[in-house]
Amino acid sequence: MKAIIYCRVSTTKETQETSLARQEEELCHLADEYGFEVVNIIKEQASGYDLERDGILELLELIKDKAIGTLLIQDETRLGRGNAKVAILHCILKENVKLYSISHNGELQLSESDSMVLQIVSMVEEYQRKIHNIKIKRGMKRAVEHGYQPQQNLKNQGVHSGRDRKDMPVGEIVRLRNNGLTFSEIAATLKGFGYNVSKATVNRRYLEYIESEEE
Repeated sequence: MKAIIYCRVSTTKETQETSLARQEEELCHLADEYGFEVVNIIKEQASGYDLERDGILELLELIKDKAIGTLLIQDETRLGRGNAKVAILHCILKENVKLYSISHNGELQLSESDSMVLQIVSMVEEYQRKIHNIKIKRGMKRAVEHGYQPQQNLKNQGVHSGRDRKDMPVGEIVRLRNNGLTFSEIAATLKGFGYNVSKATVNRRYLEYIESEEE
């Protein structure tokens, strides 16, 4: 299984730099012990209360790669402190990445309080998605009742709409994505308009559009 090692200390003091090196060494040994393939080692010196950290942002981007299955840390406080820790843990667990730590000499066991908070956060997020989808469906229904014909209006939206292969309304995908919808939600919305598309296809066409815009 592919893994990432994340090490953090809070200051640039010499003693902290020694701790950073020790974390890396111990986590490499932990990876060897469990047979993980370490593909990236991230080290940074920053406060755990700060979310705007280059290392943690790189980590959150890397774990979107479904080939990454494990994150190795000294303990959960290396990810962050206070509310920042909870937010980062939530982002990591959403990607189905397993956490292994030195403190537990294996898979990380969250405290009862952390587990409870994360469950509440996940529940709230899920209901937010449901409410958002309900609002979308209601808006779609009202639009159709007022004569809106999505099968015509979602096609060929101009030169900035991207590649509309197989009746794929890329311009609409980009607009919905910019409005905060997940790829699953976008796929569900388009299916409601008669487009037989999957989450993976929506994701791929969105990335193609972004790449073409960058070029």
